[in-house]
Amino acid sequence: MRIIAGKYGGRVIQSPEFSPTRPTTNIAKEALFNSLENYFNFDKIAFLDLFGGTGQLSYEMASRGCEKITIVEQYPKCVQFIEKTKALLEIKGMTIMPMDVFKYIAMSKDKFDLIFAGPPYPLANLAELPDLIIEHQLIDGEGWFVLEHNPKHNFKKHPNYIKQKKYGQTIFSIFTNAGKN
Repeated sequence: MRIIAGKYGGRVIQSPEFSPTRPTTNIAKEALFNSLENYFNFDKIAFLDLFGGTGQLSYEMASRGCEKITIVEQYPKCVQFIEKTKALLEIKGMTIMPMDVFKYIAMSKDKFDLIFAGPPYPLANLAELPDLIIEHQLIDGEGWFVLEHNPKHNFKKHPNYIKQKKYGQTIFSIFTNAGKN
């Protein structure tokens, strides 16, 4: 896994050899960040990484100046890997929540400018995530919720959908609550 740009740009972090991770490909990650850079000033936002896995998107955010990062991941080996990598990179402002994503969404009182979810594609309730994020008011202002999924899901008719980016079998659907409430 490679950090693309910023403070840690070009740094390669050895991916763990355990499951259940399915890291976002470097090509898809780079394309996603090219879009995000046009909308967000990373050093001014709060970022939430749901289903954090290896934490690679959070490292990319930290590398680009984000200092308010929350990662939610329940798998203990992933949490250990994220903690180890956070210490290795000396990342400040990163909070790791070792818990179930759906429980976190239900109990969180925080708001985020950018929320990313990269759930396992076969997750039974993947399609519920946009509604839960909106319902629990986790998006701050004109922020975005980015959901990574495969072509088996189509969110284009969701009332908070704004656009999607497709990279092979990886799709990022983007939602907002701006002007929707």
